[in-house]
Amino acid sequence: MAVSKEKKTEIMQKYARHEGDTGSAEVQIAVLTFDINELNDHIRSHKKDYASQRGLMKKIGHRRNLLAYLRANDVQRYRELIKSLGLRR
Repeated sequence: MAVSKEKKTEIMQKYARHEGDTGSAEVQIAVLTFDINELNDHIRSHKKDYASQRGLMKKIGHRRNLLAYLRANDVQRYRELIKSLGLRR
């Protein structure tokens, strides 16, 4: 269920701010969003998998905190990111 190394690298390259960027808020939010979408698909077919539901809630909370940080520090980057990821805000 974890993101494959190739897919994660692809996401990082797409949202990186500079060469070798793996830890910026945009990259972390993009990887978390991909993870959240994968977990949503899993939970739709495995409704009683409460451990995965807990993991999903933790990832959603982490992404929410990163989005709040980005919104507080750079509103323009925040708006571009949520538009490119298709997040509702």
